[in-house]
Amino acid sequence: MTETLTDALPDHLDRAVDQVLKAACARELMLVTAESCTGGLLASALTDVSGQAHAFERGFVTYTNDAKAEVLGVDRAILDDPGPVSEPVARAMAEGALKNSRGHFALSVTGFAGPAGPNDEPGLVHFGLAQRDGPTLHRCEHFGSEDRGLVRLRCLETALEMLQTALDGAGPPL
Repeated sequence: MTETLTDALPDHLDRAVDQVLKAACARELMLVTAESCTGGLLASALTDVSGQAHAFERGFVTYTNDAKAEVLGVDRAILDDPGPVSEPVARAMAEGALKNSRGHFALSVTGFAGPAGPNDEPGLVHFGLAQRDGPTLHRCEHFGSEDRGLVRLRCLETALEMLQTALDGAGPPL
């Protein structure tokens, strides 16, 4: 169970973090994150479990377009069009995180956790999951809330589900 986030996370998310880390540890796999709208919440949760946090290799918090381009190598052309909250950017963030790490799986999240621009949909979030020697997966969610905290928790839940599914299919320990 998480230590410092115990009071902040709902019980089902606390259990999900524990399950993801146990699965990664059992297979000796390393996890990486590339976060925008969650501001490092996923990385924080994955490093908060005593005795299992070694399954977390590193995290990137790339909130701005410049950070996404400079740190993760996201092409500025796709940051301009279709924009930072999009499938191509989520995929590129995950792939860039994997490329710039020693991880086996990299999960990215980019979206609008709260009110955004006049033409932006609050709660629209794109997730990417890159894996060594495998395809990069994508998932889009429409959380439909202007409550930043709620959207961020739902992002955490979705990210953990995606990681758990990937780990379940990862096969036996290395």
